[in-house]
Amino acid sequence: MAAPKFTFIDLFAGIGGIRKGFEHIGGKCVFTSEWDKYARITYAVNHDENEEDIAGDIWSVPLDAIPDHDVLVGGFPCQPFSLAGVSKKNAMGRTHGFACDAQGTLFFRIAEILKERRPKAFMLENVKNLVSHNRGHTFRVIQHVLEQELGYHIDWKVIDGKRWTPQHRERIYIVGFREDVGFEWPDESIWPEPGSVKLGSILEPESTVDSKYVLTDKLWSYLKGYRDKHEKAGNGFGYSVVTPNDTTRTLSARYYKDGSEILVHRGHGLNPRRLTPRECARLMGFEDHFVLPVSDTQLYRQFGNSVAVPAVKAVAKAMEPYLKKALKQGKASGIAKITEKPELILKGAPNLPTRPVKIPVVV
Repeated sequence: MAAPKFTFIDLFAGIGGIRKGFEHIGGKCVFTSEWDKYARITYAVNHDENEEDIAGDIWSVPLDAIPDHDVLVGGFPCQPFSLAGVSKKNAMGRTHGFACDAQGTLFFRIAEILKERRPKAFMLENVKNLVSHNRGHTFRVIQHVLEQELGYHIDWKVIDGKRWTPQHRERIYIVGFREDVGFEWPDESIWPEPGSVKLGSILEPESTVDSKYVLTDKLWSYLKGYRDKHEKAGNGFGYSVVTPNDTTRTLSARYYKDGSEILVHRGHGLNPRRLTPRECARLMGFEDHFVLPVSDTQLYRQFGNSVAVPAVKAVAKAMEPYLKKALKQGKASGIAKITEKPELILKGAPNLPTRPVKIPVVV
């Protein structure tokens, strides 16, 4: 086996979709953190890891227990920033974003790790709405912390997974380098055209699909009534029925409940069906040898929370030449690890294990 070109850590790892992207360009994962026990099972089986070696809650891992690494990658939890989640919390009169709950502060744990370990680069993935959340204040704070406090050179891009998979899945990818290596995103013309991959390419033959995935008369009637009610109220909520020639909506972690965002048309007069877990895996860009070791409910949650693997591979490929440059600069300087660490000024991150913190006001 060839020696790894670089090392990386995989935070909020889910089932390892981001890991696949960075292994694709020659990286070796040296640390993984994922709090969900069922996701750890799926991750371990598919990445030749012992489940007990996967760290759980990242807050419980001492900073000095996280190994040195060249690249930090992570899709930090998106619930506080998601469009659907914000709409629901607004309707209920609840706060959202960093004020919502501890999940909103996990970015600050990333910042602590970047400060302590000073990797040469990082890649963070989140929902598209991160850019506009709270009138842009949330993203301005993130940019301020990464650039002004931690000294990284960052760039970001919203990329839609439908260039590689038959699913509309827009996500923001934030790329950062410790040194100014001149990172630029490639011309999008080198990527496939959006919508060029059709749903039919990932569907199983209808005759082989278990009938348990077909909606019952009761559920189908409920979903039609629910959509009619919201259409009359002027809202856009409701199910979506797709054919083999379509691109689907975004697969969500709630898909296990009723499958309403992606229902497969089975013919006139027939109830539609959910995607099978294997079809969900394909929709996210996972190969057919990817093992599905847990229940359907857990698999639906896992794929709904995952990344479009080919999109991450494209991001990793875009970073590859600049990462080589950063690694070469590090060797030339003879500095194995930065010992002078930037002062990190944060607030709103309960349970930080080090110092009192304060969020900068960014205007």
